[in-house]
Amino acid sequence: MAYYYYNSINKMVTIIFFLVLVIDVTMVFGQGTRVGFYSSTCPTAESIVQSTVKSHFQSDPTVAPGLLRMHFHDCFVQGCDGSILISGAGTERTAPPNTLLRGYEVIDDAKQQIEAVCPGVVSCADILALAARDSVLVTKGLTWSVPTGRRDGRVSRASDASNLPGFTESVDAQKQKFAAKGLNTQDLVTLVGGHTIGTSACQFFSYRLYNFNSTGGPDPSIDATFLPQLQALCPQNGDGSKRVALDTGSVNNFDTSYFSNLRNGRGILESDQKLWTDASTKVFVQRYLGLRGVLGLRFAFEFGRSMVKMSNIEVLTGTDGEIRKVCSAFN
Repeated sequence: MAYYYYNSINKMVTIIFFLVLVIDVTMVFGQGTRVGFYSSTCPTAESIVQSTVKSHFQSDPTVAPGLLRMHFHDCFVQGCDGSILISGAGTERTAPPNTLLRGYEVIDDAKQQIEAVCPGVVSCADILALAARDSVLVTKGLTWSVPTGRRDGRVSRASDASNLPGFTESVDAQKQKFAAKGLNTQDLVTLVGGHTIGTSACQFFSYRLYNFNSTGGPDPSIDATFLPQLQALCPQNGDGSKRVALDTGSVNNFDTSYFSNLRNGRGILESDQKLWTDASTKVFVQRYLGLRGVLGLRFAFEFGRSMVKMSNIEVLTGTDGEIRKVCSAFN
């Protein structure tokens, strides 16, 4: 009887948290966008995106983290306007931070299906925002309501991607770049927590394993028992394109083990591990881990809140921009 009562209370708390999340994201962060924007003009749009993401994920799980990263990279360059999707020489997707992004075919597939039933209505920027949410859902994370109504941008330049947060940057540098987009320190830790799914190429962190900062040895923040595993995966002067899980032991599950790995010195990227060694961000990592004496936060819920904030960065709405016919080219 007590067990049943305990589980009932847990379910009630979960429902309340979810309702609070929905209220927050629909009422607070809608900056020209709103939940259900296409409810009358293209009511099947969201279900088409969700089924498309699920279908592609079943055959290739790497598309989930790919779409999540793509949305992040899109929003941090000229706002969430789908400019990352434009193909061709000199476009954003050709910039060094974007060359390894994946999942473009998912967006193109969803767009083609939507155009067949609602031509000229749904923007590529919105499809990408929805696909990012659905990528979390297929990896066992929680869903959230995505405000829509974005328009697609008409500019895509590789040079504009130079200010994306980098994998060697200090926490202060990361915080400055996030603050410039209206995102605070909690948002920073939360959104980088998206690294709970996906991989990184050896070329982005192998320098930490052998001659870090010309010391002749590895990055001292790496757990000594973890170091040999990484060195075996990424041998010195080995294949820099080989990929390694960003969240060791939980690469395809959207959970808090990523933060546990940071606490244990098992962060893969230097910029990630610094979230634990810097006091201003460590406190949020601790809160997501629910450590004793620290006010807890629910990562799954907070991630949705921060994603909605990010997805409204410098959005084009109303008559600004355009609704592309295909996502990889301007009209």
